[in-house]
Amino acid sequence: MRALARLEQENAQLRQAVNSHAVVDQAIGVLVAVHRIASAAGFEVLREVSQHTNVKLHTVAEMVIGWALGQSLPETVERELGQAVQCRSGQDDVPGRPQ
Repeated sequence: MRALARLEQENAQLRQAVNSHAVVDQAIGVLVAVHRIASAAGFEVLREVSQHTNVKLHTVAEMVIGWALGQSLPETVERELGQAVQCRSGQDDVPGRPQ
């Protein structure tokens, strides 16, 4: 019985990891499309925003996806996102970029 419980827990953890990875990939896609940055830079933007705001990476990714769908970003996330993208895009005024 113990082995079954351990396997079920591992299975649940793997499912959560796959779902989290998909959300992060979608958020990277948003950043690539909107800000015209490389996908590797998109991941670095998410990571940097996560670190600077003390918000988990997958949560930042969910916020970016929500932003792409018309939701507003928390002010701290919006500010950090704008700064992180600006450092990587080489462009100051990309339409649609959070300020």
